[in-house]
Amino acid sequence: MKQLAEKKREQNIGEYIVYMYQMEDLIRSYQFNMEEIRQYVISHYPVSEEEKEEITEWFSALVEQMQKENIKEAGHLSTTQEEVSKLANIHWGLLKKDQGYFKIYNEAKPHIIEAIMAAEGQDLGNEIQICLNGVYGLLLCRLTGKKLSPEQEKSAQAFGSVLSYLNLAYMEKEN
Repeated sequence: MKQLAEKKREQNIGEYIVYMYQMEDLIRSYQFNMEEIRQYVISHYPVSEEEKEEITEWFSALVEQMQKENIKEAGHLSTTQEEVSKLANIHWGLLKKDQGYFKIYNEAKPHIIEAIMAAEGQDLGNEIQICLNGVYGLLLCRLTGKKLSPEQEKSAQAFGSVLSYLNLAYMEKEN
């Protein structure tokens, strides 16, 4: 799991962020109980005992960080949100100078506005956070077997296109 997170971080920052959101929710679902996480999650991974110990240490560090940052019920790790901020800064820069990105963003914009309107005043964060939340919501629906409407599929696809473009720009910038 730790290795998967690191690989995602190196290859696709959007996937990494969504994966970390998933890990946060997994930890919450086990109510921060490392014994249960070890028993019901880590023990089922087909890796060596040494790797299981590394994964346990990684989860323990996440648990500790989430508790320290007081995000037991909701919210995201500050380190993950720093990556969201980097993507948002790239987004704002690209909007000013990259016609290809501007076109992709304009396809997602109606869906972003729709999400803001549906939130009824709740702060959803910046536009990139909204795209990440949309993609994460799609993942959760698929994991739980919920059927998506064509409009939900369309918005998730538009959000994914924005995030894919931003990933390329992010990778260029980071390397």
